[in-house]
Amino acid sequence: MFENIMIPVCPLCNNKKNNLFYQDKNRDYWKCAVCQLLFVPPDQFLSLEEEKARYDLHRNSPNDPEYRRFLSRLFDPMQQRVAQGSKGLDFGSGPGPTLSAMFVEAGYEMKIYDPFYAQNPEVLNEKYDFITTSEVVEHLHHPGQELTRLRQMLKPNGYLGIMTKMVPSKEAFGRWYYKNDPTHVCFFSKDTFLWLIDKWEAKIEFMDNDVVLIKMV
Repeated sequence: MFENIMIPVCPLCNNKKNNLFYQDKNRDYWKCAVCQLLFVPPDQFLSLEEEKARYDLHRNSPNDPEYRRFLSRLFDPMQQRVAQGSKGLDFGSGPGPTLSAMFVEAGYEMKIYDPFYAQNPEVLNEKYDFITTSEVVEHLHHPGQELTRLRQMLKPNGYLGIMTKMVPSKEAFGRWYYKNDPTHVCFFSKDTFLWLIDKWEAKIEFMDNDVVLIKMV
């Protein structure tokens, strides 16, 4: 059935030996045999214009208490580990930067970056005590390059905080709502994060089923 399908390269570890994990009427989902990342091939990505049009529909606001409560699952554990006054970056801050505002209110120095809404490339040349990415990594077209860049921007003992839904079992994947967003193109599991921190020689804490803190050493 799949003999004529071109096998895509894993966008996280560049492995070429990947397996077709799942198909639906819209997209194919491949699983890397090395880092276990699930990913959609690039020829099935939205255009940048289509992608931004979907993001423009988001109504997340710094004044929304429910949205703040959602972000607190990343904010709270990061605040407990990083001293007040530390310098942070919210990477992928979106059309209504909120997590950065929460840190500023708590006494942190914050910068923001977003390829569509806060394209400030100069902030990517600085060093940070911590970086947050809330509901971002699943959108990355080149997660290997982007995550390596974030790691290089962190100071020794710096923290990278990631919020993203973890891949469910193969039996549940077909019903998983998270895969149905066409802007979501790569999906992380616990095994993928463990592969990543082994490569980075870093430490990791799984704070929830969708919140991960990685500490550089």
